[in-house]
Amino acid sequence: MRGKVTGITNYGIFVGFDNGYKGLIHISEISDNFVKDINNFAKIGEIIPCKIFEIDSQNKVVKLTLKKFDYEYRRESHYNKDFEILKEKLPYWISYKIKEINKNGNII
Repeated sequence: MRGKVTGITNYGIFVGFDNGYKGLIHISEISDNFVKDINNFAKIGEIIPCKIFEIDSQNKVVKLTLKKFDYEYRRESHYNKDFEILKEKLPYWISYKIKEINKNGNII
């Protein structure tokens, strides 16, 4: 299930869903590893995957976990963002190096 991050505190991530339900991913449910900064796992407004492990239908509140998605989520989302700059710059670097090789006539 995917939900929209509506808030972040030092104890967890608040998530909202299109069906009107709201939930909390408690800091203990973010990762199997130590979580030093919750902001490394989500940003307000971001859509994140999470798993429901408890439902309060009367109040439309759910308890959520991110643990099952920890590795995949970080790998697909946050880590890819870190490589976007490299992806953008790569064609320039290649073009520059080709021009340098053609100019100097030597390959390093």
